[in-house]
Amino acid sequence: MAEKELSEIPFAQQDLFEKGVAALKKNNLDYAITLFMTVLRAEPGFYQAREALRATQHKRAVGKTSFFRKFVGSASSLTRGQVALRTNPVEALAVAEEVLNDDPGNVAAHELLAHAAMAVQLPKTAALSLEVAFKQKPSDRGLALELSQALAAIGNRGRAERILLDLLRVYPADPDLNERLKNIMADRTMAEQGYGALEGGQGSYRDIIRDKQEAVTLEQEQRSVKDADVAGRLIEDYEKRLAAEPGSLKLMRDLADLHRKRQEHPAAIAYYQRILTTGGVNDPAILDLIRETVIEQFAHEESQLNPVAADHAERLAAIRTRRTTWQLEDAKSRADQNPSDLSLRYELGQLYLEAGRLSEAIAELQKAQNNPNKRIASMTLLAQAFARRGMNDLAARKLQEALKEKLVFDEEAKELRYQLGVILEKMNKKDEAIEQFKLIYEQDVSYRDVMARVDAYYAAQG
Repeated sequence: MAEKELSEIPFAQQDLFEKGVAALKKNNLDYAITLFMTVLRAEPGFYQAREALRATQHKRAVGKTSFFRKFVGSASSLTRGQVALRTNPVEALAVAEEVLNDDPGNVAAHELLAHAAMAVQLPKTAALSLEVAFKQKPSDRGLALELSQALAAIGNRGRAERILLDLLRVYPADPDLNERLKNIMADRTMAEQGYGALEGGQGSYRDIIRDKQEAVTLEQEQRSVKDADVAGRLIEDYEKRLAAEPGSLKLMRDLADLHRKRQEHPAAIAYYQRILTTGGVNDPAILDLIRETVIEQFAHEESQLNPVAADHAERLAAIRTRRTTWQLEDAKSRADQNPSDLSLRYELGQLYLEAGRLSEAIAELQKAQNNPNKRIASMTLLAQAFARRGMNDLAARKLQEALKEKLVFDEEAKELRYQLGVILEKMNKKDEAIEQFKLIYEQDVSYRDVMARVDAYYAAQG
């Protein structure tokens, strides 16, 4: 199945879609939803109708359905949708939309829709829902990977790269993330050089290659991600061209990227900084690349240590201390320059917490919790900071506050309840603690050590 434009669907469905758009404009939202759902039942790949339906759902949502009715209905439908996903992904798409009609922010429904869309090769449709889910759960590694995959599939490789680079800041030594990033960067290089058109049967090598030497260079660029020797020859070639064109920002960017792939981080950083100097503007994208390269440099230093050396632990600790100090200074500088950016406050608070600077972490995270996209994540870290200061009652209160805002029992909700159970145990509130673990046990017995805790409780009861 492929995603379709308006001109590619039957006339009858075009007519229904136009009527739906007219109903939306007249604020006849129930009728518009009915029409868009009818169109999508017949043409699941009609992306424009999917977008129009999503806009209508959000417009209709305010004050429409009670929380209890919404929660009960969603849970039943989502179960049905998960069953359909295994055998009939197109039906799962429709079930997910039924939930979103009443609850357009339902993360579980968006995840179901995205999985179904990817199963029938509708990556644009999947990305639409994954973007919504990822905004609500920006720290979810699985969501981030799925979104990057969908974005790469629809050609938005730049954003896919940035998402993977954000993950690499958290998991710098993850080989899977590095491999995914390498593949996307290689695909982007090929697309930028025109190879996508050739694969689609359009264009010709004559359109891409102007002379024999350029042909050799382009062929080497395809292999540069995997072949360090070829990358070295490319660097020599680009440096000669840059000497003749000293103002070429593209050549500087290519050289920076090549040095980065070869893990020659100081050289890469120097070229990124040269781009800023030559361009005369502090390009945020280049500044992000510099930060990412510095973090990669620390990770590379760690990987070069001899794990059996007598001073391994000491050297490793020294590198991590330097990395933490650099990250804190960088994040604080950015937060000071942009005091109203609550995402930066969250990043700074998280770094303070990791560094054990609890008072500063609490101050930043209390500001960050006012960001809707970081609210629950900020509250979770705040609870951890309170607990580490021995303020268990404040930690428990913050976790309970976060749980009130969770509408689905997802991985984040499980972690909140688990942390709350641990805190309540520390407060000697064992009955309240076990209730939290039992709630998780009912949904997922394999989560952490919940099974052992609950089984031990019942064994103690005789």
